[in-house]
Amino acid sequence: MFNVRVRDHIMIAHSFKGDVFGPAQALHGATFVVDVTFRRKELDRHNIVVDIGLATMTLKAILAEINYRNLDDVPAFAGENTTTEFVARWIHGQMAEAIKAGKLGPDANAVDALGVELGESHTAWAGFEGPLS
Repeated sequence: MFNVRVRDHIMIAHSFKGDVFGPAQALHGATFVVDVTFRRKELDRHNIVVDIGLATMTLKAILAEINYRNLDDVPAFAGENTTTEFVARWIHGQMAEAIKAGKLGPDANAVDALGVELGESHTAWAGFEGPLS
């Protein structure tokens, strides 16, 4: 399978509910390195997976919705623990919708799977990967 990965970053604030989160129940900040990987079995007619420029611009636009925000105040996340895994799944969904809407070009609809990883530090990261359906 072929793949292309693009990267950006976000800075957010949030808090968690539940004893399992210990001190992270209090409002705190996080900076995430965001990697999005596009996978497909065959290259398109231009011998690419996706247009890297369009993928980069689309990721930046998606992240702009939550960058420098307190995720506790984002209506789409109301009542949710915005864990790294949860945010990765949200980014995956937003990128999948962008692909379906043609924002990565007409050939990007042949992408088979999409992976999103958020790096919390140099030793910890979480993500979500799944097919485009």
